[in-house]
Amino acid sequence: MLEYIKGHIIEASPAHCVVENNGLGYFINISVNTYTKLQNQKEIQLFLFEQIREDAHNLYGFYETTEREIFKHLISVSGIGANTARMMLSSMSPGEIHEAITSGNVNVLKGIKGIGAKTAQRVIVDLADKLGKEPVDQKLFTDQNNTTKEEALSALVMLGFAKNSAQKVVTKILNSEPDCKVEDVIKKSLKML
Repeated sequence: MLEYIKGHIIEASPAHCVVENNGLGYFINISVNTYTKLQNQKEIQLFLFEQIREDAHNLYGFYETTEREIFKHLISVSGIGANTARMMLSSMSPGEIHEAITSGNVNVLKGIKGIGAKTAQRVIVDLADKLGKEPVDQKLFTDQNNTTKEEALSALVMLGFAKNSAQKVVTKILNSEPDCKVEDVIKKSLKML
């Protein structure tokens, strides 16, 4: 089993990257979450998950081991394959998925493309206990935008906006502009709400 790969990024897109190591180019499937962290890097280390099937040998790469662990948990659920798990990790951060599962929030999981109510419920039933018993890795929740997100959200709720709609707008803004300051996020949110 492969644990990680270090090398030069030859090509990168939101769905995959090619990493050269000792003259070989490895095609690695990645999530948008990992892709964002690869920006402007030439040398990288990705933690790997190797999927061997009759018709294919696929590599999935993760910038952090915490993302890989959530991925492994997700693919253990009946009906969730590697591509669906990757889609989930592209839609939400590992911390947000962990939180949605342990708190039993079906609606958050249903919001992910390709995940229906039954699949979301199955994920929660299968993984809530497993993830709840594991020691929580605080790195899951220390997203660089978390403080900005929470402060902006708190301010918008105090201004009288519904938490759910404010949260969607704030998340959208921070996804497109990760370095946005709290006051700018609030101003932009007010225009969108």
